[in-house]
Amino acid sequence: MNRRLLLASIAALPASRAFAQSTSPSAPAPSASTDARQRHLRDTMAFGSLSLLLSRIAEPKVTQPLLKQFAMFEIAEQETIADVLTSLQTNAAPRGVIEAPSDTTLMQHLDDTGKASVENLRRLNAGAELDRDYLRYQVEGHHKLLAIQEAYLKTFDNLDETNIAKLASGMIKEHLVLLKKLDQTG
Repeated sequence: MNRRLLLASIAALPASRAFAQSTSPSAPAPSASTDARQRHLRDTMAFGSLSLLLSRIAEPKVTQPLLKQFAMFEIAEQETIADVLTSLQTNAAPRGVIEAPSDTTLMQHLDDTGKASVENLRRLNAGAELDRDYLRYQVEGHHKLLAIQEAYLKTFDNLDETNIAKLASGMIKEHLVLLKKLDQTG
């Protein structure tokens, strides 16, 4: 599947919802923020922030060419998702550009375990150990992200959030397949 098309679809969700509401007088108002929705946003942002930070650290150091390519794709994707989720949380006006979060902002979303993972990867030099740890962190993080999306899809109380969770689930499953292949070839 074309990653750019998928990412563009995620970015367009809030705008399409607003357009539908403005053109249909009988369209329901967006649902209020629920505990499930807030938990989904918070947890997706936390594990997405971790994946983004780890990928930013690993990308210049990774020695396996396909793992390096994965890190570059993950950076672009997680920056996009962070921008989309931030705009949903803040109800920001539509923009035609992606505003990538700073490392400082991303660190604010992490728990102590996530911060320890970031520090561990930062201290490693390029080589097999870094490649192995980065791959392991990505597999673990993607499994957690998938569980977060699947849990939210059981509540589906907000159209935009539900659509994001659906799209994210498919992308995460794709990444897990890619990561498994990278682990087998590495």
